[in-house]
Amino acid sequence: MAEQRLLMISVILYVVSHHCRRQIADYQLPCTHMQTTSELLDLIELKQLSETVFQGTSNFMGSPNVFGGQVVAQALNAATRTVPAERICHSLHCYFILPGNLSLPIMYHVMEIRDGGSFTTRFIQAKQNDVPIFVMAASFQKKEEGFFHQVPMPEGVPLPEELSQWIHVDENTHPQIAGLMKAYLNIARPLEMRSCQPEIKQGEEASPYTRVWFKFKEVPPALEWRTIQQLIAYASDYNVLSTALRPHTKNANILNTQLASLDHAIWFHQEVDLSDWLLFDLVSPIASGARGLTTGHIFTRDGRLVATVSQEGLMRPRTKQP
Repeated sequence: MAEQRLLMISVILYVVSHHCRRQIADYQLPCTHMQTTSELLDLIELKQLSETVFQGTSNFMGSPNVFGGQVVAQALNAATRTVPAERICHSLHCYFILPGNLSLPIMYHVMEIRDGGSFTTRFIQAKQNDVPIFVMAASFQKKEEGFFHQVPMPEGVPLPEELSQWIHVDENTHPQIAGLMKAYLNIARPLEMRSCQPEIKQGEEASPYTRVWFKFKEVPPALEWRTIQQLIAYASDYNVLSTALRPHTKNANILNTQLASLDHAIWFHQEVDLSDWLLFDLVSPIASGARGLTTGHIFTRDGRLVATVSQEGLMRPRTKQP
């Protein structure tokens, strides 16, 4: 635990001093660690202050700012709690406006836009110090039967049992990046990830594709689909922007490029439990204007399409190197 805390402090000091331009003295290191799904659910489950206002706290996940997946999951939690139980979220669309401060509570204000015969619409603002840092529009639908088709799961994907790493950087070739990534990877997380392409090779052009298996740790039994959606929303912010950076590894890396999520969307297709690994199959079709776009499909091991994710992120080359 002491070693992990030192690693956490080192990555905070590095990122804050070189990337975020904050005063280190003003930064308060969160002391909580999430290692299980139950702990993550405690974080996502918000304190209700009124019928439409909720309050949440944050957890350190490797950045001096609030992890985007946390805000998406908490906003979905707030919206879901204002909707009848028979209505299930089928899509959500978000914008990240300002970096979230880990040491401040986040207030979630839900606007009840419409309660129709089949669909329910909610708009959520997340605020700190009464300043919006994030907005989401979410749509809910009663269960209905209709036509069905889906794209197939990619063929030839290695099984998670055949993989062992999420991210790997050669320490001899890139010691600075490797040291930073080691600190990042040693932070406790409530999910495990195993990549089909874990190697980060600077100076080589890489394809704009990433395939990552992920599995939540110690999942409580009999979770409702509405709760599982919030967990998937949390996980959906991992591996997305890094996919858009892959084709540019010859010139770009996490040290010389400013990276930040700008917007995020999820479409939920089919229900699933979390007893097994899920495959996140990602592709970045384009990067332009200092932004990169990535889309991804989340599949079960047997090929059922669970959700589709899309995100555009900032990929701005730094004029001054740290």
